Amino acid sequence: MTQIPPTLPLRALFDAQHSASRQQIDVPLALRRDRLGRLKNLIDQHGAALSEAVQADFGVRSRQLTEVADLFVLRAAIGQLHKELPHWMKTRRVATPLYLQPASAHIQRQPLGVVGVIGPWNYPLQLNLGPAATALAAGNRVMLKPSELTPHSSALMASLVQGAFSADEFSVVLGGADVAHDFACLPFDHLFFTGSTAVGRKVAAAAAANLTPTTLELGGKSPCIVDASCNLDEAAVKIAHGKLLNAGQTCIAPDYVLLPRGQEAAFERAYTASVARLFPTIAGNPDYAAIVSDRHQARLQALLNEANALGARVVDVAPPASTNESGSARQMKPTLVFNPSPGLKLMDEEIFGPILPVVVYDALDEAIRYINARPRPLALYWFGTDTAARDRVMANTVSGGVSVNDTLMHVAHEGLPFGGVGESGWGAYHGETGFLRFTQQKPVLVQSRFSMGHLFYPPYGRRFDQIMGLLKRWL
Repeated sequence: MTQIPPTLPLRALFDAQHSASRQQIDVPLALRRDRLGRLKNLIDQHGAALSEAVQADFGVRSRQLTEVADLFVLRAAIGQLHKELPHWMKTRRVATPLYLQPASAHIQRQPLGVVGVIGPWNYPLQLNLGPAATALAAGNRVMLKPSELTPHSSALMASLVQGAFSADEFSVVLGGADVAHDFACLPFDHLFFTGSTAVGRKVAAAAAANLTPTTLELGGKSPCIVDASCNLDEAAVKIAHGKLLNAGQTCIAPDYVLLPRGQEAAFERAYTASVARLFPTIAGNPDYAAIVSDRHQARLQALLNEANALGARVVDVAPPASTNESGSARQMKPTLVFNPSPGLKLMDEEIFGPILPVVVYDALDEAIRYINARPRPLALYWFGTDTAARDRVMANTVSGGVSVNDTLMHVAHEGLPFGGVGESGWGAYHGETGFLRFTQQKPVLVQSRFSMGHLFYPPYGRRFDQIMGLLKRWL
């Protein structure tokens, strides 16, 4: 295997991977599994150090949170990839229509070549190494650009990957927005981006110059519908968990709640009790993550200030014990926002923090219309026991994914594709869907020596008309 210095300029590093991918187009199962094994060993041997690096990036984020939300998900994904690869790599035979028989046909699954991955900061291990693992399983070379907002975990990933892989197999590129721009402009065989819709537009525009196909995993204002048939106490715990995991810095966190009118007080009580159950304290509690930066904290506070100024009712639902605890200044207290007016930035922008607006509705069709009047969300959540109401919501809304009577959990199911729709992204990954995202499905027709294709050649005449007439009756 060619050893290439990882400090090569960006274009030279890409050229090295591109050349290697063209020299070895057929990547055998054993090599793919070996690469997955090296990645798993990296996680297993250095999981504690990676968790510490994430903690250093956030200021407050417990090892257990990183274990469950990053490392556990990664191990599950790599395990499935390792197990299913022999089946997913197989050539697929395809039935041949009568008019092409006795030819045979199949689909050959091949690596695309070089895949670029631009990852986010909120789950810096899972959302960077997860797509990279899938691309490696599909037989590709991978270049990864993690976020500059998590410098400790990004630098450690770069060092560990450098020690486990040659640079023409898998490499990590560090740098800021300027490096990310240059990275997106490289002529990858596929470019995978996870991040905000605004940045996703820029990535798509840069990739378009090279006709590079993209997968965009973006954000979105994911609604949570509370049905009239719902047990509020049970639902509130799951909504609070989905909203406050990583302090709301989750792309599929419930962004706002649609609540039947008249249940505001009951929901406030249930949600407040749920927050206290999950996080008995806020400040100083390592299980309650800090906002990643002062800039993001200021943005969230500005959203609350505007809501207050324009007449919304903002409710601090942090446990009373939190007030006397010391901790990170960026451990932002969870809040509910009732009666948010439509013009608030809180209702137009993805929140990405522990603020939960509550919008009341009088009839289910009103809630459905509210969702459909806005860009299609990355996730949708529904709580209740009325299956007819549930089915009406499922049939009349479009979203990237759905969890019924829970939040977040659909993303943990490796058999379900994960991705957005419209402004929440395009393309999906996880499981075989992700494998195929990074795979060229090459159609092959093998003609028989007994082919009758010449019957369709010119010059056309009476015999051609007779054959076409016969075929029309069969089709």
